[in-house]
Amino acid sequence: MKQFTGIFHFFWRFCYIYNVHGFMCSPKVSVFVSASHSKEGYNYNTVTVVFLTEALKLLLAFACYLKDHSLHSLWSEVSGNMKILSLYLVPSFLYCIYNNLAFINLSHFEPTNYFILLQLRVVITGIIFELVFNKKLSKIQWMSLGLLTCGCIIQQIDWNYFFNLYENQNASINNTLCSCFAGVYNEHLLKQSDTNVNIFIQNMFMYLDSIFWNLTILIIQGETVSAFSEESFRPIFRPLVVAIIINNAFVGIITSLFLKNLNSILKTFASAIEILLTAVLCWIFFGIELKLNTIVAIGIVSYSLYVYSKNPVANRTKIVHEKTNEEKEGQLQNV
Repeated sequence: MKQFTGIFHFFWRFCYIYNVHGFMCSPKVSVFVSASHSKEGYNYNTVTVVFLTEALKLLLAFACYLKDHSLHSLWSEVSGNMKILSLYLVPSFLYCIYNNLAFINLSHFEPTNYFILLQLRVVITGIIFELVFNKKLSKIQWMSLGLLTCGCIIQQIDWNYFFNLYENQNASINNTLCSCFAGVYNEHLLKQSDTNVNIFIQNMFMYLDSIFWNLTILIIQGETVSAFSEESFRPIFRPLVVAIIINNAFVGIITSLFLKNLNSILKTFASAIEILLTAVLCWIFFGIELKLNTIVAIGIVSYSLYVYSKNPVANRTKIVHEKTNEEKEGQLQNV
């Protein structure tokens, strides 16, 4: 009885997270990006779009923090944890590459097929997770990851032109590696004891670094001025491109909350389910046919979730016995 109760709680928690992370945000992003691409390419600067997305994330994190804290507390936490700003240079750089490569890959692939090599992240995330957190995944956990990978690949294969999917495999593989390393490393920073500051402060550090890296790309490309001109902004403020920016911003915030409270392994399951939803959305918006392999994949992925729920990974945030800045201020006022 306890086993079924545990499985029920796992699926309840997973469905809640998936509905927020997957249904509301993730699948729509790839569909919107593909819809904004024409035969001539993107008629807007994609790096500028990523830059504006990071700026919006920064504003959202700032607003979320101020909802429960004061400006004085914000200044105290930021100034007292500047070391973390440098730590986030690594994952922010990887996310910067990942976000910019996503536009390149989606210009070559259909949204569903785009994820075929990206599903390598399921297994790669497990390997990196073991290395970073020094935790061994059980055989059942590896079995569930393997089933998940197979289900995703079966769902995405177009048997008519399967080999054509690898024309741009280098960009896809780089995209996958950046996603895996950035996700696990970000989880490590969010959960390790010496960076146990407010999650929205950590997010602000991440997004500041991401803005820096995207600005660096624009400088290297020699487009610093033109990228922010009125002519450049005009196509960006179309409803479809604005939807891309808003969706990506919310995905970023939700992902950080996911990694803080759960883990990278469970996130790969939510991300995998998004593929099936992407196929449905592509059928609705673009008329791309739903095939038998999609139905088979749903069965395999569902079974992988069942297998994983029997022995999920536990990787909770470390408890730190140091007082926060606000607690210290409150004690001083009471003296």
